[in-house]
Amino acid sequence: MNPPHAPAPPAVEPGGTPPDRELLTSCVHCGLCLEVCPTYQLSGDENNSPRGRLRLWREEAEGRLAPDPWTDFYTSECVGCLACETACPANVPYGEVLAHVRHEHVATGREKPGIGLRWAAAVATRPSLMNWLLLPARVLRRNRLLRHRFVFPGRPAAVQSTAQYARQLMARRRPTGPRVALLTGCLMESLFREINFATVRVLVENNVQVIVPPSQGCCGAFQEHLGCDDGGRLASRNRRAFAGLGVDAVVTNAAGCGLKLGKDLAGVVPVRDVLGFLGEIGPVPRHRGPNGVRVYVDLPCHLVHGQKAAGIPESVLRATGYACELAPQARDCCGSGGVYNIQKPDNARAILARKAAFLNEAAGDPVVLATSNHVCLMQWHSARASGLVTRPYRVAHIMQLLDPEPDFRLAGSVEGP
Repeated sequence: MNPPHAPAPPAVEPGGTPPDRELLTSCVHCGLCLEVCPTYQLSGDENNSPRGRLRLWREEAEGRLAPDPWTDFYTSECVGCLACETACPANVPYGEVLAHVRHEHVATGREKPGIGLRWAAAVATRPSLMNWLLLPARVLRRNRLLRHRFVFPGRPAAVQSTAQYARQLMARRRPTGPRVALLTGCLMESLFREINFATVRVLVENNVQVIVPPSQGCCGAFQEHLGCDDGGRLASRNRRAFAGLGVDAVVTNAAGCGLKLGKDLAGVVPVRDVLGFLGEIGPVPRHRGPNGVRVYVDLPCHLVHGQKAAGIPESVLRATGYACELAPQARDCCGSGGVYNIQKPDNARAILARKAAFLNEAAGDPVVLATSNHVCLMQWHSARASGLVTRPYRVAHIMQLLDPEPDFRLAGSVEGP
């Protein structure tokens, strides 16, 4: 986490429209963001904090600071967890400014994501291609043969899509309640499809009608994290896909996707986190016999800080039938940050280390870390391979704990990553 030693002028002059000056000057420099910023907590460097970055961006925008690698470095260090927005008394829209600056830095050559990430971002815009390319990975996961620090166990359908499964289950069960459209997501559908299937089952069991528009695409959160501007094509595609369906809401089972889609569909159709939606209608409870399962719940940053949700409803956690409690530091970032754990692995590991240490001594047999964002699950799963957690534990999406037909049994079957 060391900044460049010798600042030098960039090879490409900055261009594009700078963030609105009113946004850059709205920070009152109170410092409340410092205590919640993961990179400031790691470094103790004022420039590596939200107000420090805002100051650098403002100085550049007003011409008092020439663009240099120091500003580029501190911009790239930001996880994008948005905890600063929750703490900020002036309601500075830090996430909006950060997204703009990232786009500008990539567009002007000040920042260039790795070729692998740029390739993945391009593939994600073509769902059919991504699903086909990751078919071998789904087969390997299904047969417990895919070993990777970020890939947690699961049994996804290799060929059947979520859209096909939803149509099949709807025809068999014929629910009559609220009507929702499900965002299947790019990585979720192509690699962790079993979570989508569990989501469909839980919604239908709760008498919710589920449709999966085949024309939907990637929400664009991945590209936004990278700073790759797609010209609004993904947003336009999803507006066309979800508009005019006559649904009560579009629901998502990934907090980061929900935040991005909510911005893109504003004024078109409400976008809801599926757990919040279930909390309002009252989920069907699971009844389980005595067991030693203890579930520790982590709250995704893009749910509580991005979407401004209070958390995961208590009624939903009770309905799982398991003993659930919030994990220590549940509202703090785990270090996943979309693609941050790939771009800044050392920082991401250090951020996760603070949160994951409790698992080594946590009560319960087995122990489960549950959350509602697949990228966070990937980060939590990596804690074992990274040596941060030495005991066996399991990661699970909350929807899987509510699932009437779970694809795994928690009691007696927990394995270390």
